[in-house]
This record gives sequence, structure tokens and C-alpha cells, in this order.
Amino acid sequence: MNKTHLLAAPVLAFCLALGGCGSKPVEEPPLAGATIGGAFALTDQDGRAVTEASYAGKYRVMYFGYTYCPDVCPLDVQRLMAGYRAFAKADPVRATKVQPIFVSVDPARDTPTVVKQFVGAFGAPLVGLTGTDAQIAAVAKRYAVIYSKEAGPKPDAYLMNHSRMAMLFAPDGKPVALLRADESADAVAADLDRWVA
Repeated sequence: MNKTHLLAAPVLAFCLALGGCGSKPVEEPPLAGATIGGAFALTDQDGRAVTEASYAGKYRVMYFGYTYCPDVCPLDVQRLMAGYRAFAKADPVRATKVQPIFVSVDPARDTPTVVKQFVGAFGAPLVGLTGTDAQIAAVAKRYAVIYSKEAGPKPDAYLMNHSRMAMLFAPDGKPVALLRADESADAVAADLDRWVA
């Protein structure tokens, strides 16, 4: 009997047990079971009413910030979108399953027009969402985002303190992982490659 055939059977059985040779092992997402995310009703950069159902079937990358942010938000969003573009270049098919979303925590200044100008600077497919004070408070609570207003020298010259994180949600709306937008575009691309099926 050929010795190669004797070795092939155990190797084949081992590969089948792992779910196939060469495939990625199934990994539990870090945010699996977390009670964050859920329903929202907001307004997009074109003035249209949207809900979480508007992005059904897509992985959602949710980043909360504000357009008047002097440093952190623009840098994070820049890295987030550069990482998305790198991921899209490497795997255009999987990239079509991802919807990056910027949500304002400063609805008083971030009108749809202002948000449209902000997200436009970072390119498609980033969308921007805003809403009323009550709508923003509700979505922030559901997504475990903390924010507060810091008084400035004039009533309209203030800063917003807020949680700094980009969260990835699966097409069914369940939380998956935090994306490392505070680190680098490469880190974001690697995170998307790891978690987007």
C-alpha cells in the first residue's frame, strides 16, 4: 500500500475538523454579547431621515464626534477612511459590505449642511448623521458614548468632550469590535480584514 495514502487520511480528517485547510479559524468577536448599539432615528447629510434599518445588511462603522473638533475627530476620521480605502483596495468585494458613519454629538452647530461639508472632505462612502438634542442623546446612550459641552470664550465657541472610539457592528446590528482609528490607517485596514466576512 502507498504510504502517501496512509498519511493523507489523517491530514484530511484534521483539515475537516478545523473547517478546511487554509481558511481562517472562527474567532469570537471582542464585543460579542455587549449591550451596545441598536435603533436610532437621525438625519443624514442630505437632510433625509434615516434609521439603523437604512443600513441593514451592512457592517456599520460608527464614529461619534463633531465637525468643529480642532484636532482629534478629523485625525481619527482621516485614519478611519484611509484604512477603509486600503481595505477596499485589497478586497473590493468585502469593502462594499461596510458603511462608515460619522455621528455628531454637537447637533446645535452640526446641521446637515455642515455635516455634509465635513464628511465630503473624507470621501465616499462616509455618511454623516445629526439630529435633535433628544435624538443624539438617545443614540449616544444606546451606543455607550459619553459627551458633554465645555464652555468657551463665547457662547458659540465651545468644545465637546466625548468618547473616542470607532465601533464595528455586524450586518445583523450586533457589536463586533473596536477599530483602531486612534492608531493608524494600517491598523484600521487590518481590523476590517479581520472582522468583515
